[in-house]
Amino acid sequence: MNSVKIAEMDWMTYRDKVQDGACKILLPVGAIEQHGPHMSLNPDVLIPEHIACQVAERSGGMLVAPPIAYGYKSQVKSGGGNFFPGTTCVSGRSLEEYAYDVILAFTEHGNREFIVLNGHYENSMFLVEAADRAVKQARLSGIEIKVILLSYWDFISETTIEKVFPDGFSGWAVEHGGVLETSIMLKIHPKLVDMSKVVDMPPAEFPPYDVFPPDPDWVSSSGTLSSPAKATAEKGSWILDECIEKISRTFS
Repeated sequence: MNSVKIAEMDWMTYRDKVQDGACKILLPVGAIEQHGPHMSLNPDVLIPEHIACQVAERSGGMLVAPPIAYGYKSQVKSGGGNFFPGTTCVSGRSLEEYAYDVILAFTEHGNREFIVLNGHYENSMFLVEAADRAVKQARLSGIEIKVILLSYWDFISETTIEKVFPDGFSGWAVEHGGVLETSIMLKIHPKLVDMSKVVDMPPAEFPPYDVFPPDPDWVSSSGTLSSPAKATAEKGSWILDECIEKISRTFS
């Protein structure tokens, strides 16, 4: 089977492909987190993995590592918080150590360039720390590696946002389980979305601070932070096409 997924290769095929640092390794990192009653728990894993595979197939010279599925704790103002059954998170220290270990393990195989493709906002700074430490640790062993860290939504232009949200965009902060993620999932995994269960609601509003322990009253009982009612597979295509094209062009 001709696949860009490392997990689907036998070890000898993998060895031959990565000899002398011949391939860039794409590492998707996500989270298991509620995305409302209308969608599965794993969009933050499936979306970056899909983008990574499409980029690898289009660009050549890239392989996709098995995704890191568990992410840092869901925060109230970006993911609804940890109040919902199914949201299954790890500490920042655990995520950092896991990503650090995985990058160094792939380094031992001869790989020298990594693209960490994040699909869960809360992961960001812990992946920064993992990447920085991995580069420094490899250098202590006389090995130079490069780690690129990106979040797919940073490649979505204002033009596409205006197309997806013709009536106005409420902002990234409240897009959890909203139109963007739901549209992408309708395109790539429609069986994991049930639009009949959508809760149509106004965008969440939060005070300009956080509080601990978090207050569940800050979050809608649906778990989403804005309405996904206007999500469509066509909108998902617009978003994905731009992300995949730009990431491929930037890192080929």
